[in-house]
Amino acid sequence: MEKLEKEAAELGKGSFKYAWVLDKLKAERERGITIDIALWKFETPKYSVTVIDAPGHRD
Repeated sequence: MEKLEKEAAELGKGSFKYAWVLDKLKAERERGITIDIALWKFETPKYSVTVIDAPGHRD
């Protein structure tokens, strides 16, 4: 996470540090948009969680 925070700050996009966990393409990071679908799955003792980042959604 510290590496992503540093990279985002160097490009003047410090607020994007969490988005970069799933944004892997250089163009996504430079433009601040999602181009490709990304998934991240993890489990806790109680839950199974899937985080999805897809292009075209709005906040």
